[in-house]
Amino acid sequence: MVREISIGDVKIGGNRPLMLIAGPCVIENELATLRAAERLMTICNAVDIPLIFKASYDKANRTSVTSFRGVGMKEGLRILEKVKSSLEIPVLSDVHSIEQVQPAAEVLDVIQIPAFLCRQTDLVVAVAKTGKVVNVKKGQFLAPWDMENAVGKAESTGNERIILTERGVSFGYNNLVVDMRSFPIMRNSGFPVVFDATHSVQLPGGQGGSSGGQREFVEYLSRAAVATCIDGIFMEVHENPDKALCDGPNSIKLDDLADLLKQLKSIDAIVKKP
Repeated sequence: MVREISIGDVKIGGNRPLMLIAGPCVIENELATLRAAERLMTICNAVDIPLIFKASYDKANRTSVTSFRGVGMKEGLRILEKVKSSLEIPVLSDVHSIEQVQPAAEVLDVIQIPAFLCRQTDLVVAVAKTGKVVNVKKGQFLAPWDMENAVGKAESTGNERIILTERGVSFGYNNLVVDMRSFPIMRNSGFPVVFDATHSVQLPGGQGGSSGGQREFVEYLSRAAVATCIDGIFMEVHENPDKALCDGPNSIKLDDLADLLKQLKSIDAIVKKP
């Protein structure tokens, strides 16, 4: 049985219904971030699905040195604190170095280890030592069973509040593929598993100086993943993905989210039926 983890009022794991981690890829500015969080909360309340708001204050792993990275840690954490306090929803962002961990832990409810850094032992251990929920994204270069080692690193600190997230595996050049077998394999760890539906349709570096994406396939992969009995779905959303400053090609439009969530809830209810 996959253990249940509480994140404020949000519960993930056990045999709990599907939950959502969603938000824009990167914090573009305060107004846009608050607007996105408010719309997400309205949508999730209407569909009755728990929400954790996600946005990165810094995207350190961009393709090009000229790519927009975000507003920085200090300003980004201030904005996320405002989202958290004004809307009373948990917030998630990622860290890229040990120096970021403690300031991030003062604001974030879930601290995310980026896929490219999931093997960085000192970073995983430092995040786990905060006692916060740790979301470890599976590297594009790892097999699902390799994530047992990431779990072991986090558990070595005594922290058992761990989530594992699948985001696809490299398939040739500038392409990712999702192996649906990875979900039950990673859930065998005893920890909740989330599917990152939008990064999984990313085409890494596919546009030369930036990544491309195929957002038209998000709904298909999402439905398939939820049918494997996962615990949560992760989506990057934007009010106008074609104008997004980061990951626009693989983000979905906020206007399209509600209908997709209704479908996913229906599938989830069937596969988790006692």
